[in-house]
Amino acid sequence: MTSTSTPAAIRPTPAPPPSRRWLTLVVIGLAQLMVVLDNTVVNIALPSAQHDLGFSNGDRQWIVTAYSLAFGSLLLLGGRLSDLLGRKRTFVLGLIGFALASAAGGAAGSFGMLVAARAVQGAFGALLAPTALAVLTTTFTVPKERARAFGVFGAIAGAGGAIGLLLGGVLTQDLDWRWSLYINVAIAAVAVIGALTLVPALHRQGPRPRLDVPGTLLASLSLFGLVYGFSNAQTDGWSSGWTWGPLAAAVALLVAFVAWQRRAAHPLLPLGVLLDRNRGAAFASVLIAGAGMFAIFLFVTYYLETSLGYTPIRTGLAFLPMIASLVLAAQLGTNLLLPRFGPRVLVPVGMLLVATAMVLFTRLDLHSSYAGGLLPALVVMGLGMGTVMPGAIQTATLGVDVRFAGVASALVNTSQQVGGSIGTALLNTLATTTATAYVQDHLPPTKAAIAEAAVHGYAVAYWFDAGLFVLGAALAVLLFRSRRPAVSTIPAAAPVPREEPAFAH
Repeated sequence: MTSTSTPAAIRPTPAPPPSRRWLTLVVIGLAQLMVVLDNTVVNIALPSAQHDLGFSNGDRQWIVTAYSLAFGSLLLLGGRLSDLLGRKRTFVLGLIGFALASAAGGAAGSFGMLVAARAVQGAFGALLAPTALAVLTTTFTVPKERARAFGVFGAIAGAGGAIGLLLGGVLTQDLDWRWSLYINVAIAAVAVIGALTLVPALHRQGPRPRLDVPGTLLASLSLFGLVYGFSNAQTDGWSSGWTWGPLAAAVALLVAFVAWQRRAAHPLLPLGVLLDRNRGAAFASVLIAGAGMFAIFLFVTYYLETSLGYTPIRTGLAFLPMIASLVLAAQLGTNLLLPRFGPRVLVPVGMLLVATAMVLFTRLDLHSSYAGGLLPALVVMGLGMGTVMPGAIQTATLGVDVRFAGVASALVNTSQQVGGSIGTALLNTLATTTATAYVQDHLPPTKAAIAEAAVHGYAVAYWFDAGLFVLGAALAVLLFRSRRPAVSTIPAAAPVPREEPAFAH
């Protein structure tokens, strides 16, 4: 990577007192929760919204896809804007924009207005999510405090989807589907007040770097193609040109993006962010965790509601033990285990725990009880995800030059989003194909045979997911370093403050 100009340095304000830092974490946590739960809270409300607005089953997917397309394709841009415009300013702008888009979606009187609002939500979510993580990275630099803060953040990142299912069920069943969107306005209002009073400002010295416009276009279009292609795979199948066309274009654009970044004067993504071995391993771990996590939420939700007949609220409550075990593992992992053993031990152990949970899920059938069948699998899954996510996220942002904290944080969100798109498309296709074949082998297609086919399809997807997490564990062992990680691989022309690693070997 070459550069023709000296980038501006960033001078941080004096570190706020500990009490203020922890209040800042509350604000960051609210923002992250709002973005993460929005991936699932609307899913529970979809049937009610469809009945109210009168759109078709074929159109229903666009309520979810509009959000994921905008969110996934604009993440790198959002992360870089937080570096260039200032994190506090970008954070507040993201909160306000997300809240306004949520209010518009809640008030939507037509299908088109709801889709447009969801797309705008995704765009501001792409600005907000990496900025929240960047604020966390630059606020907590003391190793012990950083470990605790990332434990909380990682728990929210891992449990947000399940919290969304619970919240969506309560709001839809007791109030109205529109409150699954209106709730963001209340959360954002609290977060904006907190951000204005608590989030510290960073003062830039020297000229402001320019935005890499060609790099931004290449990256955004590539990510759009990836998310769009995998979204089409779920609805049109893998034989469709609307699946492979966008995916092929995404790969070509990604190659062009990397080539451009090697010679850009102000690169959108300095390649040093990726070339650090520990950081690259962390991004890969987040991608694999995202691929498995979002698909499993989908399958378990369908299993509970369609196979066992749970109500939306009961479905959400069923996930509470998983949330509790995830939070417990996240705190123990980041505060006690990660400083002692490092990610090379902790992340593979978490991956294997999740793989074990997948095997337990394969034992579920139409007559399984909650306590004896589903509960053990959910608890083990929570322990595994709570071990993987905080350690991987903390390692992914550790030691990044403060000038590039936003784009490095965006890569974490991008990895999780792309992983979720890939995993949901692959596993949903696998489950559907398996279920169809099962029905064909058990003609005539009685109601009982169709129900058994669905559970059989889920089981095959769980086995595949178990193999994916075993592969993730092996990659983590091979890629993570066992020695003390380097602080940064990004060359800096001016001295900037750096963070001390939170673990050593």
